[in-house]
Amino acid sequence: MNFREEFRLLLRARYPLIYIPTHEEERVETAIKEEAANQGNRSVYTWDFVDGYQGNPNDAAFGKRNPLQALEFVEKILPTAPAVFILRDYHRFLEDVGIARKLRNLARILKSQPKNIVLLSPRISIPDDLTEVLTVVEFPLPSAKDIKTEIERLLVATGNSLSDKFLDDLVRSCQGLSMERIRRVLARGIAAHGELQPEDVDLVLEEKRQTIRQTQILDFYPATEQISDIGGLDNLKDWLLRRGGSFSERARQYGLPHPRGLLLVGIQGTGKSLTAKAIAHHWHLPLLRLDVGRLFAGLVGESESRTRQMIQVAEALSPCILWIDEIDKAFSGLGSKGDAGTTSRVFGTFITWMAEKTSPVFVVATANDIQSLPPEILRKGRFDEIFFVGLPTQEERKAIFNVHLSRLRPHNLKSYDIDRLAYETPDFSGAEIEQTLIEAMHIGFSQNRDFTTDDILESASQIIPLARTAQEQIQQLQEWAAAGRARLASKHSPLSIQRQLQ
Repeated sequence: MNFREEFRLLLRARYPLIYIPTHEEERVETAIKEEAANQGNRSVYTWDFVDGYQGNPNDAAFGKRNPLQALEFVEKILPTAPAVFILRDYHRFLEDVGIARKLRNLARILKSQPKNIVLLSPRISIPDDLTEVLTVVEFPLPSAKDIKTEIERLLVATGNSLSDKFLDDLVRSCQGLSMERIRRVLARGIAAHGELQPEDVDLVLEEKRQTIRQTQILDFYPATEQISDIGGLDNLKDWLLRRGGSFSERARQYGLPHPRGLLLVGIQGTGKSLTAKAIAHHWHLPLLRLDVGRLFAGLVGESESRTRQMIQVAEALSPCILWIDEIDKAFSGLGSKGDAGTTSRVFGTFITWMAEKTSPVFVVATANDIQSLPPEILRKGRFDEIFFVGLPTQEERKAIFNVHLSRLRPHNLKSYDIDRLAYETPDFSGAEIEQTLIEAMHIGFSQNRDFTTDDILESASQIIPLARTAQEQIQQLQEWAAAGRARLASKHSPLSIQRQLQ
């Protein structure tokens, strides 16, 4: 059910108090007025704190700077007169005891009258004593159809035209922006060139980065890493390569559902985050990084509001990759957190969305401590697959050394004994191998020469890998994976051999 259908139903069912969280006042008010006109030609009265009621000359400025008077105005209108009252930014007054009491009184009175009060707010902020009388209705960001209609309207107004391919690219790049931002950035492109040009897509993407930054929850992450930059993890790579075209229209016609997501569990520094970036680059999809810590804001109710905002932005930008790094730190010890249930509500909202989402948002979550994650998140249906990313084998260490040295010394690669380096670095993760090479470069640079195999081995001898400093935790993690609870990311890891022997 879309917004218009839901709002129409609430009007007909005489829901007295409707709360719409949105930044798009103009667009939502247009939709409300159109639906009010379709439902018995209801009168629409709009109020804000600065100007009071507007649009009706008999009541102009009534309730100016007086939010309680704005509610009293509702009772001035004849009980039989159908009307919708739009109150802008009214969330700021809901904590007032007089306002809250008046709203609850009106909720009883308006059940028998064809009147509805609509509270508009950029965010959800509802006191506990009003949760039973307020009905929250989400107003989505513009759909691809809405955006295309707006661009075509703009083209007609300016006398320009676009090719079908450029129009589709422009519509896709605008998804996830409010209509106001779309109009603003397109106007900027027309002001710069006199018409819309292909390079204006970059302006739209920059505006999108600004929007996502302002959420303070999501980051628009540039993904330049490739699948070939990952050393080893052949099972995981094969799984990803098979799903490269799963977001296409051809896949829909074949009957394939959208891929849901991937949980990467394993030891720190083994390439889980690198994999998330490589997926986005290989599938040519935008990468959004979720900072789970920022979801838990200080104000009561704001964490849940931010979670819904994150979901709305991610779905508007779909198809996309939503990367959640170290999800175990956010939801560990869920039942024991003394935060009045905020973490549980955020977690509940999140996993319900993961199970029920139909939008092409591919979630890539990484975790280092699988034991601390709630079992609900591991249930089938949340993710398509759970992969265990363990320490690289000797062959995989060769591949990792080869990837890094090919980037650092492509002209001198054959001078390094990669077989020996892989043999001499047991228990090293990919991140530790990279740090070993950086330390070797410091040795060579300090002596005004290029670094050598011996420098790398000397550096490796100075590094104590995590596999030794956190031996017990890593052993528990490997035992968990060996028990068959996750798919192994590497084909020839010791765990895969151990499974075959069981």
